[in-house]
Amino acid sequence: MLDAIKLWRFFSLRRRRQFWIVLILMLAVSISEIIGIGAVIPFLGALTIPEKIFDNPTFLPLINILELSEPSQIVLPITILFLTAIIVSAILRLLLLYAITRLSYAAGADLSVDIYKRTLYQDYETHLSRNSSEIINGIVYKTNAVISGVLNPTLTLISQSIILLSIVIILCLINFTVALSVSIGFGILYWIIIGYTKAQLKRNSVAVADKSTQMIKSLQEGLGGIRDVIIGNCQKFYCRLYRDADIPLRRALGDNVFISGSPRYLMEAIGMIIIVFIAYLLTQNEGGMIGALPTLGAIALGGQKLLPASQQVYSTYSTIKGTKKSLDDVVMLLEQPLPKNINTISPLSVAFNNGIKLENLSFRYTPDSAWVLKNINLSIAKGSRIGIMGETGGGKSTLIDIIMGLIRPSNGKLLIDDELINFENSRAWQSHIAHVPQNIYLSDTSISENIAFGVPRDEVNIKQVEEAAKKAKLDDLIGSWKDGYEAIIGERGVKLSGGQRQRIGIARALYKQADLLVFDEATNALDSNTEREVMSAINNLNKDLTILIIAHRLTTLKQCDLIISIGSGGELNVGSYKEMVGAEYK
Repeated sequence: MLDAIKLWRFFSLRRRRQFWIVLILMLAVSISEIIGIGAVIPFLGALTIPEKIFDNPTFLPLINILELSEPSQIVLPITILFLTAIIVSAILRLLLLYAITRLSYAAGADLSVDIYKRTLYQDYETHLSRNSSEIINGIVYKTNAVISGVLNPTLTLISQSIILLSIVIILCLINFTVALSVSIGFGILYWIIIGYTKAQLKRNSVAVADKSTQMIKSLQEGLGGIRDVIIGNCQKFYCRLYRDADIPLRRALGDNVFISGSPRYLMEAIGMIIIVFIAYLLTQNEGGMIGALPTLGAIALGGQKLLPASQQVYSTYSTIKGTKKSLDDVVMLLEQPLPKNINTISPLSVAFNNGIKLENLSFRYTPDSAWVLKNINLSIAKGSRIGIMGETGGGKSTLIDIIMGLIRPSNGKLLIDDELINFENSRAWQSHIAHVPQNIYLSDTSISENIAFGVPRDEVNIKQVEEAAKKAKLDDLIGSWKDGYEAIIGERGVKLSGGQRQRIGIARALYKQADLLVFDEATNALDSNTEREVMSAINNLNKDLTILIIAHRLTTLKQCDLIISIGSGGELNVGSYKEMVGAEYK
């Protein structure tokens, strides 16, 4: 219960209102249980001693309304009232179950969407430091675990606790000594079981949270690199990784189910023994079996309801404890900060009319690591074509990430038209940028939707898509397909060659109609002829476009105005193509 309270602050106002409505329904169910159990006494009394019920002042209004004259006539009305109480109680229980289920899963959906939203809005540096398996597991599996293991059980725990309290109260009114003794006895037994299983449930919650992440990680790595897995005959290795995560996970889940359900059978046996013992004692009193039957029937019905309610309270408590680690992980994801200007379409405006400047800029990933870039001063005029080259791991992509506002420099400044780019205005600057990375992400949708990436299907500008595809030298290829721009390209573009995937990435950047195009080794997968065609198309784009191109081959950058070469110490060498060719052959 206390663990579940952690989630309350993340619920929307709508969900909180729904919770109070469900709470009112819980109280209605508890009242119906009190009435149902209390109605057993007059019902059984009417069956065994109708004269006693007929002479009871409590039933005088009913007798007068129905104009009853004989004690035997009261049996049918009392029976109808008893059946009505049972039916109403059942209907209210069904409504409560429906409301609890709908509320818990709706609230869970809200939490899952909120986690995904908060995760996507984290800065690029945060994403670099995370394992995607952990995030996916948190959004999908752990959120589902919180729904079925915390939200739903907590609502059930509250409702069953209220019902349990109501049953105890009505039983105390019927026979205080018996009811109090039974309640205390069951309470002590469950308390002992809770103390005995607490440590195991805690260990299981950690195993479930950790092993589910490892399981998803093994799936991602095995299926994501299936080509290398098949060629390298690594299937056994990834099957073992999956098994080593899955078996402990299933074992922990199974242990939790056993721990939460097993006390039921012991308590049922004890409950039956107690009822038999009570029945014997009551029949020894004056009036014998006939006199004791109404009271015994009410206690038996109350016990029949008390045992499941007690077991469900314990079971839901155990389920919540067994999901605690997953809950803590979900809460941590929900606490990810959101940008203050998230709901603003254009939070700030950054003008890009003159150029980009880097002033005394240095970068390293950690305070103890070597400098990737050091004391860089660089000016890039708008409309220029800039090539970037250097050794693998030498800082080319890092320099580009800083220019795109994805990561912040350790020292120095990034200026756009002399305006400092910082956390507050980085989104505004990024609205000017289109990026073509080394590895193009392609979704299992149509070619047009992949080019207009992130745009809803019904909002895709097909003319703009066609123009972008033409400039990226894709129009002839798409025209040869049966479905044209509606052709489905498969997950991650499996139906395309590497060069075709890269050209879709280029078309995607052109579709955005940005001011700054960044090509991060985007032509490396293309053959020489296609690369020349694409580079020719890039060089013929609007001269107002600023283009940054990272490439390994110096010849790829032949048409660039300037070429930046990053040295092993993070320093820059800037020159023309001829100067770089001369330096290369010295």
